[in-house]
Amino acid sequence: MKQHLESSAAPALLFALMLAAAPSTGEEVSREVQTPYTEQKVVFDFYFDNPEKINSALYWIRSLMNPLLDTPYDMAPEQLDIKVVLHGTEIVTLARKNEEKYRDAVERMRYYASLGVQFKVCGLAAQDYGYQADAFHEFVEVVPSAITELAHWQLQGYALITPVVMEKHFSIEEIR
Repeated sequence: MKQHLESSAAPALLFALMLAAAPSTGEEVSREVQTPYTEQKVVFDFYFDNPEKINSALYWIRSLMNPLLDTPYDMAPEQLDIKVVLHGTEIVTLARKNEEKYRDAVERMRYYASLGVQFKVCGLAAQDYGYQADAFHEFVEVVPSAITELAHWQLQGYALITPVVMEKHFSIEEIR
């Protein structure tokens, strides 16, 4: 008889544990956490079908850097090792002859470069666009191949981030 009571108590105990672990319908809310981030090694892969998309993609760099440079992490820019490899239509934004047309993007990239971000243009893509190495701004490095460059940095332990830049059809206010 004792054995029967113990075995019939097990389902009730299991049910009580499941209720305790179930989400509450009370006034609980989400909470902020401080992930213990460490130094970052990241390579961004920029390959866009429209040069204007670089403006949105640059926010991805900001989204990586700003939280790490701000409190509570207070990292120095030297603790962030960031490379950006460009090999799509956006390389035209880095051509000195197009500076006026893409001024905002160039100024933002120049600012990031001053913080240590390295901008690398694919030499093969540059050839496709008829650019020589001296066609680009002073903060740009021309590398032999974007694909080879991306593979190289990943093999060195860098995290790969490929921004997905979609066209916005609704304002935040409209969909909130």
